[in-house]
Amino acid sequence: MKNVLIVKSAEVEVKPFILDDFICRHETGTQYGSVSKKEIKQLAKEIGLDHTDDQIRFAKKIIAAYLAQK
Repeated sequence: MKNVLIVKSAEVEVKPFILDDFICRHETGTQYGSVSKKEIKQLAKEIGLDHTDDQIRFAKKIIAAYLAQK
């Protein structure tokens, strides 16, 4: 059996619901840094992709452009 606590209405604290208290106004986690060729080469090595320096340069440019749009 559950215990039930009976209280008077005067004992209940009522606060207004303020929607802004639950909305995050600033974006979190969207601070992107630049991506280096070394990081791209290391990632390619980790996942087993063959690559050339031209492909790494292209990937760096694409990633930088994509992050700049975000």
